[in-house]
Amino acid sequence: MTNEELQQLVENISIKYFAKPFNHRAYFNGRLKTTGGRYHLNDHNIDINPRMDDGNTHEVLIGIIKHELCHYHLHLAGYSAKHNTRQFKQLLRAVGGSRYAPRTQNRTSQIKYIYRCEHCGLEYHRIRKINLAKFVCGRCHGKLHLIKEVQQQGA
Repeated sequence: MTNEELQQLVENISIKYFAKPFNHRAYFNGRLKTTGGRYHLNDHNIDINPRMDDGNTHEVLIGIIKHELCHYHLHLAGYSAKHNTRQFKQLLRAVGGSRYAPRTQNRTSQIKYIYRCEHCGLEYHRIRKINLAKFVCGRCHGKLHLIKEVQQQGA
């Protein structure tokens, strides 16, 4: 999906669900990592994380657009656009927007090291190496051993 298609989608959703036009800019921002999108209070533009587009149904993307449009329309109407306000929660529920963005990166793909306690057998999955001379098992204070170093694809 291009930025022009995203702009068209945001305008259509705004008319359909909010009965108000979206008169500003919507675009993809590849620098967003953990958030689904952002509404900018100063220029009223919306930027969306491109990883939120699943490709075919755009279900997640539409939920995020509805969320950001709630911020947009409440702010322009003179209300607080914060997540914890009653108006925001009611409007989000009424239009069926997403409360939270789904995780974009699978955590298990980041795991590089697997450690096991020699006493109780508890496994620790870690992204970074552990200093085995310094750290012990959190459950029984037993000694830890590196049992597997996972090789990353493409690295």
